[in-house]
Amino acid sequence: MSLVRNVGTIGGLTLVSRIFGFARDMLLARVLGAGLAADAWQLAFTLPNTFRRLFAEGAFSVAFVPMYTRRLHAEGEEVVDGNQQAADQFAGDVLSVFIWVLLGFSALCMVAMPGIVWLLAREYQSVPGKFELSVVLSQVTFPYLMLVSLVAMLSGLLNARSHFAPGAIVPVLLNVVMIGGIVTGWYLRGDSGDDTIVAWALAISLALAGFAQLGYMWWATRRAGVHLKITRPRFTPEVKRLGMLILPATFGAGIYQISQLVDTFFATSLPQGSLSLLKYADRLNQMPLGIFGIALGTAILPMLARHIHAGDKAEAQRLQANAVEIAMLLCLPCAVALSICAEAFTAGIFQGGRMTAEDTAIMGQIVVALVCGLPAYVLVKVFQPAFFSREDTRTPVFVAAGALAVNVALNFYVVPRYGIVGLAAATAITATLNVLTLYTILQVRGWFHFTGKLAGRIARQLLATVVMAALLYWLVPLLEPYWRGDWMHRIWSLSALVGAGALVFFAAAFAFGALDKDLIAQLRRRRPANPA
Repeated sequence: MSLVRNVGTIGGLTLVSRIFGFARDMLLARVLGAGLAADAWQLAFTLPNTFRRLFAEGAFSVAFVPMYTRRLHAEGEEVVDGNQQAADQFAGDVLSVFIWVLLGFSALCMVAMPGIVWLLAREYQSVPGKFELSVVLSQVTFPYLMLVSLVAMLSGLLNARSHFAPGAIVPVLLNVVMIGGIVTGWYLRGDSGDDTIVAWALAISLALAGFAQLGYMWWATRRAGVHLKITRPRFTPEVKRLGMLILPATFGAGIYQISQLVDTFFATSLPQGSLSLLKYADRLNQMPLGIFGIALGTAILPMLARHIHAGDKAEAQRLQANAVEIAMLLCLPCAVALSICAEAFTAGIFQGGRMTAEDTAIMGQIVVALVCGLPAYVLVKVFQPAFFSREDTRTPVFVAAGALAVNVALNFYVVPRYGIVGLAAATAITATLNVLTLYTILQVRGWFHFTGKLAGRIARQLLATVVMAALLYWLVPLLEPYWRGDWMHRIWSLSALVGAGALVFFAAAFAFGALDKDLIAQLRRRRPANPA
């Protein structure tokens, strides 16, 4: 099984989703800008989306996938009928309980939504109608959590069987349906100027997208030969064990998501539009994180679980070293390029309609602060599976608790002084602290360590990144009249920045020996490497 192939499959399809996501946010920025309705919608979208990443794609997946994988491969690498039946029985038991838990949690949150919004955005009460709109939109969007959580479970089940494509495709459905919602809201608004119409259309489209995603994933699991039965909820020993693993994993796997809620709390205390600008800027940060970080974490977890279950420590070390090398090869140039080209990207992509030049200038500063933590965001996705595959969900809890405490303390200091940009920088700092602590623990326990070969490869990647940075520093001001021009000039000038940066980086990486051709060949041939 090739890590490169799996990451390529997930990353490629995620790239398609991110492109549609960019189209969605470009339309949203022009239609809503960064005003009252935009802030209310961003809060309503943040709540179910954060809980989805925290519980469904975070805690649930990292606990469910290793347990399901062990049942599926109980006798070795190959899946046999007995193992498949046992694994599907376990998944059916979990699904039968999971549905009722989601229903109860969603209903409770919808009833308590005024209090939840007050906790996160009490400052919205100072703007007439903003708090009330945020509450009702959040109540409309929150059922999406249940639908997308079931999607995440089915996706994790297919990932354990090395069917990564369906889970990477479903976000495309979300973005396509939401683009339809933006266009519908814009059409219904007409010349009235009532932005709440657009916000309502978006909220309804989110629920419709959840049904579309769940329908597709259910079809994909049936097509893969998985037959799940929903029965009377039974708390079997395996289901209880899963629940005990999920509780600490909720915190350990979701430091980034929990930080998003903390950031939302502080952002809503800043001038109107701050929350919207933060979310738009995070779209640029999420592009490489989603393509590389989530793809690596998704691909490595079931593979690592199998090596650890088989007692093959050398292969587990090799797999994680490969993942770190691939992660740095992809995210280092992205982080540097985004920081240099931040203003070009924010103005070229988002400016227009109700999104002003002043707004995109602030957004560019937020991007610079966020991407300083991009390597850390990605490496967390690589390091955490080393704990989760061993069913150690407690250690990341303590690490995440410390990082989150530092984040809150930093926000209290930087937000009054540096505003929304300081808030973004605090997120990057605490993410770096989180990943450094995780690596230290991995090394102390003997579960993973940096080798001389890996360190040398990353040093060469840094040299290639410096060469690329020099080119972009020269190109960005040279092309400024074009990425501030009409849409055709924006497209070709931003494409030129991306293309030139990528070409120079990979040429320099090849010249400096930052591309490990032997590693890629070994992964494709499924031949183990000898960790140096």
